[in-house]
Amino acid sequence: MASVDIQNLRKSYADLKILKDVSLSVPDGAFVVLVGPSGCGKSTLLRMIAGLEDINGGTISIDGKVINDVEPKHRDIAMVFQNYALYPHMTIAENMGFSLRLARRPKAEIAARVDEAARILGLSAYLDRFPKQLSGGQRQRVAMGRAIVRSPKVFLFDEPLSNLDAMLRVQMRAELKELHARLKTTMIYVTHDQIEAMTMADVIVVMREGIVEQVGRPLELYDNPANLFVASFIGSPAMNFLKGTIETEGAVQHFLTEDGTKWPVNAVAAGAVNGRGVTYGIRPEQFVVATAQGHIEATIKMIEPTGSETHIVAMVGAVQIVVLLRERLDARPGDTIKLDLKPGAGHIFDTESGVAIA
Repeated sequence: MASVDIQNLRKSYADLKILKDVSLSVPDGAFVVLVGPSGCGKSTLLRMIAGLEDINGGTISIDGKVINDVEPKHRDIAMVFQNYALYPHMTIAENMGFSLRLARRPKAEIAARVDEAARILGLSAYLDRFPKQLSGGQRQRVAMGRAIVRSPKVFLFDEPLSNLDAMLRVQMRAELKELHARLKTTMIYVTHDQIEAMTMADVIVVMREGIVEQVGRPLELYDNPANLFVASFIGSPAMNFLKGTIETEGAVQHFLTEDGTKWPVNAVAAGAVNGRGVTYGIRPEQFVVATAQGHIEATIKMIEPTGSETHIVAMVGAVQIVVLLRERLDARPGDTIKLDLKPGAGHIFDTESGVAIA
């Protein structure tokens, strides 16, 4: 196991800046997920840790040792790619033990490590088969097994589940978490799927355009997004955003949208922004159907019952919102529903800067 420390890391291709002064500390034994839209620099950062990309500035340290000029094979890391990259003419056992054979390890040691990795990954019955005889999920396990046999200080995963179908991805997410719990080795995982990030990570690093927007535990980022970008990226369905102002009428505060619709707000959070133009964010699951007279009257535009949940697209004045109810609703497009917000619901952001306002 090992900690990874990144300080002021920069990467450019000619005038194109890919990483802009990125600093990040990965604790020993942590499962850290780098998440962000395509082109944000997360895979480049991972490849720089692996030694597959040159560093233009800053430092990368593993266990306190700067590795900027260390050859990839001497960094004691193992990387699992989106493409399984298995040798088709080799058996599963040969694929998993190939790196050890290159390192001229004793045959008995190779066999023992391959057997142990196969046991951990549930591949013991497939060691004599060839990759073409395995399913996609089994091939991905082989790719992980090839990394496990090396017993590295750090595992790097570059979108390893992207080629799998939805059901298999859910299964593999659970298996990866279980693998981390067994090995207790530092893992850095790249994905653009925020559901993967939320369900797997000890710590999430949200990136955009070569910078780190926020670092924190999954529920910390969900409950307290630092800015509009993090708020929109973390959570599914995405947060609703409305532009307007915070207004006070007597002892009551509310959010007034640009079309004049009033929304209830958390008075404590709104106290410092009275009369100021802000963006008000509400997560779809923070709505409830009002039992009596609701604060928010919405007209249903589309309704999608899934059995356990009901997804609704509705109009409140001129504003379209998405509502997620953990209950069934007997309604159809064109119907009017009255909504309230759960206690503590709502996030307030500065419209110009996008920064969250406490």
